[in-house]
Amino acid sequence: MKKFSLLAVVLFAAFSVQAQEVKFAPLDASPVDIAYFPNKAVKFKKTDTPSPSIKVIYSRPSAKGRVIFGDLIKYGEVWRVGANENTEIKFYKPATINGVAVPAGTYSLFAIPEKDKWTIIINKELDLWGGYAYDESKDLVKITVPVKVLATPVEALSIAFTSKDNVANLVIGWDKTSVEVPITIK
Repeated sequence: MKKFSLLAVVLFAAFSVQAQEVKFAPLDASPVDIAYFPNKAVKFKKTDTPSPSIKVIYSRPSAKGRVIFGDLIKYGEVWRVGANENTEIKFYKPATINGVAVPAGTYSLFAIPEKDKWTIIINKELDLWGGYAYDESKDLVKITVPVKVLATPVEALSIAFTSKDNVANLVIGWDKTSVEVPITIK
């Protein structure tokens, strides 16, 4: 009788769990996006070329009328280049940034914005929330790039690639600011 009672309780619990409705989270205010180099590389079949050399996964916060750089994103402080979890950059092939060899692999992408220049950081630590636990000792690359002032503001943080010869330019744009990071693919 005890076994039958136990079985009845287990079956009742199983049916009760199945009957519960799942509560899905609402759309995030800073949705996740992906940028590839070469652009549209993932739209090709595996046997076609080109295959991706770089992939950036990032969250896209919106300006929403706010002053972004110098206010929301403080000058001189480490920023995760996005929102929510820190931005990740994956190199499918070895690359070189500012003369520093970057082995194939996945890294975090941080920046230290200033009014006229940014320090771009490729860091070995992954799975961080924002820049709060940023550890400078795990930096692989630090490069300073000039700021370009945009004539037309970009509402949501955007990352894209341009290319020339063997160089992939990682372009980050938000509000009235843009920077480019030259990356040489081996």
